[in-house]
Amino acid sequence: MADLRGQPIAATEPRPGSAAGAWPDPGFDATSGYWQRIVTAGELAQSAAPPYQRSYPARLRDGRYLLLPLRALPGDPGRCMASLVANQAALEVVQALAQSMVEQARGFTVDAVVGLPTLGLSLAPAVARGLGHARFIPLGFSRKYWYRDELSEPVRSITSPGQDRRLYLDPHQAALLGGRRVLVVDDTVSTGSTMLSALRLLERCGAQVVAAAVAMRQGTRWRERLRQAGGRPVPVLGALDAPMLVRTPAGWMPEA
Repeated sequence: MADLRGQPIAATEPRPGSAAGAWPDPGFDATSGYWQRIVTAGELAQSAAPPYQRSYPARLRDGRYLLLPLRALPGDPGRCMASLVANQAALEVVQALAQSMVEQARGFTVDAVVGLPTLGLSLAPAVARGLGHARFIPLGFSRKYWYRDELSEPVRSITSPGQDRRLYLDPHQAALLGGRRVLVVDDTVSTGSTMLSALRLLERCGAQVVAAAVAMRQGTRWRERLRQAGGRPVPVLGALDAPMLVRTPAGWMPEA
């Protein structure tokens, strides 16, 4: 495998048949060379148009591209998704994605920034700082002994199937939310499940969610789900978009 500049990548990750098990999935790349560089259209090592073979060129708002690896959906070999793991990305990439989120969020009046676990916490500090905030409010999956059940919400994620988890707010942070206009930050929105759980929890805390900002908007399933209590859609700002993909004889094509 080569990186975006055509240079070989050392085999630092387990290969099929190794002691660590068969990984990556057959037909999909290891990811050690991905998420490390944003490139211009002229530097892109593959066509920006489908069909795609092993990676998806996600176009940023400024016309540059971030090449994303493809990942099979659990139990559905005919469909896959582009993957972005923010805490494995180069710091310059994280900063560029956060800056795009900041530029779009400036159109909203925001009193507080809330970061969602796990990977949204890699972006929330930069987004909060870019909007002129001295801090952000983190939600988490880990329950500390002083947490309370009423400040939690069940959540499911497309990338963590079969895991029953809860989203928690530290009770000491609750006073920072009441009556505040909030921007929710995460790495990716796909089905909208995690974001929807966050909206419910924040509404119970008296916060008004004015918008969400993510690095990647994945597919379209989230659009109908993310609505405020009164039914109004929550604006979801994205640094880049990536479709869900279906297998064809020629390669992976965007899902209709």
